[in-house]
Amino acid sequence: MGFKSQVAVIGLGKFGYKFGETLMELGHEVMGIDSDPAKVENAKNVFSQVFQVDAMHRDALEQIRVQDMEHVLVSVGDSIAASVMISMYLKELGAKNVWAKAIHKDHEKILYKVGVDEVVIPEFMAANEIANRIAMPGFIENLSFDKDMAVKEISIDDWAGKTLREIDITNRYSLQVIAVKAKGHGNYRYIPRADDVLEAGDVLVVIGNIEQLKQLAP
Repeated sequence: MGFKSQVAVIGLGKFGYKFGETLMELGHEVMGIDSDPAKVENAKNVFSQVFQVDAMHRDALEQIRVQDMEHVLVSVGDSIAASVMISMYLKELGAKNVWAKAIHKDHEKILYKVGVDEVVIPEFMAANEIANRIAMPGFIENLSFDKDMAVKEISIDDWAGKTLREIDITNRYSLQVIAVKAKGHGNYRYIPRADDVLEAGDVLVVIGNIEQLKQLAP
């Protein structure tokens, strides 16, 4: 792996634990922090290092040098006060990139006001993705940097024998083809050439505005 990041996760509940576990599987270093000894015990053989610390104490955070980590995720359950205070302490200590889990939009607003760099509302993200999967066949996922953008797979049976240049998705729909999966092949071919001829059963992976994507049949 070329890039290895150091990440701290404050709050080892279901979301925080899964977030850290996934980063570990991807080869990153993860520091886990929680005041609950059971959660610390559960994570100690999974994360790079785990500390039993009450993150509501600024000095305790400073002592374990959490501010030196490249990213810090604050995921402390439903306590708005705790997530806001911890996030504020992290920014005061000089943490570079502070992400925080929020439970609703007002919580999100407060977190941004204290300087959090990115706010995540898992329930909103999950609901939005499920709705799009139902409403838009072929939908893969939303893009985190823009809620109106998404990635979708479409079959090209009606375009068999044509090239990407001829179907001209970019100009007709303001969308971009980023990959092609040939019929019977498990792997995608990324950044395909405009003169590649498409065959029945091929699948295109397209990125663009959700409303534009809805105009394409899967």
